[in-house]
Amino acid sequence: MAHRTPILAGNWKMHKNHLEAIQVVQQLAYRLEDRDYEHAEIAVCPPFTALRSIQTLIQGDDLKLQLGAQDCHWEDQGAFTGEVSPPMLAELDVAYVVVGHSERRELFGEDDATVNAKARAVLTHGMRPIVCVGETLEQREAGEAEGVVRRQLDGSLAGITAEQMAEVVVAYEPVWAIGTGKTALPSDADEMCGAIRTRIAEQYGQAVADGLRIQYGGSVKPGNVKDLMGQEHVDGALVGGASLDPEDFAVLCSYHRL
Repeated sequence: MAHRTPILAGNWKMHKNHLEAIQVVQQLAYRLEDRDYEHAEIAVCPPFTALRSIQTLIQGDDLKLQLGAQDCHWEDQGAFTGEVSPPMLAELDVAYVVVGHSERRELFGEDDATVNAKARAVLTHGMRPIVCVGETLEQREAGEAEGVVRRQLDGSLAGITAEQMAEVVVAYEPVWAIGTGKTALPSDADEMCGAIRTRIAEQYGQAVADGLRIQYGGSVKPGNVKDLMGQEHVDGALVGGASLDPEDFAVLCSYHRL
């Protein structure tokens, strides 16, 4: 089986101005040890307004953190007021771009075709998409969770080649666990991440599936991260609220020391 380097990414959502963002990253870097970076990739995804400040900090202090963005448009440029393009992010040395987060799907009406256009654009400009999928509570209770996630995968990854899949991260985020304090049982998270890997194997072959990194997201905290990360198919975490606290996020990133 291919070696998969876990990736823990903090999605700050609409929190922290650029000065606050600098403080959080400085405190996070201070708390992390060198072996934390050896064990996993660690990324922070601040709001767009803080990207340049964090890029400067990472480069100036030679930090080993990766820089991520929370979204992007799929076009390189144009009359899209308020949007940010992939090449703009690439110029800021952004490594990862979250696409298809459930809040984008639910609150802003993004469908799988939109997510797919964004993921392909991110890949075109040399960055890695974190493609989010996940079911609602109603869908889970109706026994439709796996079918929903498979459809989201198929639509969101359409046209992406096996070679490109090596750069893709999939984040399984059950909608009912995001920001609610509810967390999927580690066994439930592993089961769905395993189903995702099986679907990728069906489409791209077992070698690609074995190399795919699949994050779990949804109320990940210091108290549950070790159990989640101990699952066979969970290769990281997409962390919301806990990533805003540098001490909590540092604990999450050093889960192997817990």
